[in-house]
Amino acid sequence: MSDTILLVDDEPSVLSAITRALRGEPYEVVSELSGELALERMAAQPFKVVLSDERMARMQGSEFLAIARSRYPGTVRILLTGHATLDAAIRAVNDGGIYKFLTKPWQDNDLKQAIRDALLKHDTEQEAWRLFGLLQQQHDMDDLEKLHPGISRLERDQEGNLMLPELSDDALNDLRRQCEKAFLDLDPASDSASDSASDPADMVRGMFLHGIRN
Repeated sequence: MSDTILLVDDEPSVLSAITRALRGEPYEVVSELSGELALERMAAQPFKVVLSDERMARMQGSEFLAIARSRYPGTVRILLTGHATLDAAIRAVNDGGIYKFLTKPWQDNDLKQAIRDALLKHDTEQEAWRLFGLLQQQHDMDDLEKLHPGISRLERDQEGNLMLPELSDDALNDLRRQCEKAFLDLDPASDSASDSASDPADMVRGMFLHGIRN
C-alpha cells in the first residue's frame, strides 16, 4: 500500500490550507468534502491515515470516523476540531477510535508530525500482524499458547480470517516481543546474540527465515 492520506472537511478553503501545509511531504494527499463522499472514496482506494474535521454540515467527523473504524480498522484516524468539548472528545475516542486530536488553528509542524506518527503507527502495526501471521504458519498455535498465554486469542470471522484488534503502542510492542520470544523459544538454534542490535521486525523476520531453511 502506498503512503496515501485522506483529508475530510466541508470547507474547501480548509482543505486547500491543509493541502498547502503538507506540500512537499513524502505521501499522496486526497481530499473529500463530506463524510459520505469520503466513505465512497475509502471503498475504492485504501488509505493509511484519514484526517477529518469534526464540525461538518451533514455527517459529523466523529460519526464518519466511527463508520470508517468499523469498515477499515487498519486506517489510523485523526480528528481536527475548533470546537473541542469533553462530550465530543469522549464520543470520538470511544466510537471513532481516534489516534490524535488536532485543533484549529493548527500549527503546520504539529500537523506534519501527527501525520508522520500516524503513518509510522500504521506501518508498524501492520508489520506486527504480518509477523504474527508468519508465526502462525510456522508453529502450532497450541504450542504457542502454552508458551505465551493469550497470544492466540484473536477473534475470527465466519471464514476463519483473523479480525485484528486495534493496538495501543504498549500493546503493539508487547505483541512484537511475544513474537520475538516465541521464535527464540521454538527455534533455539537461532543466533539471538548476533541479532540483538537489529530492529525487532528484522530480527523476527530473520528468525522466521532461519526456521524455514532448517
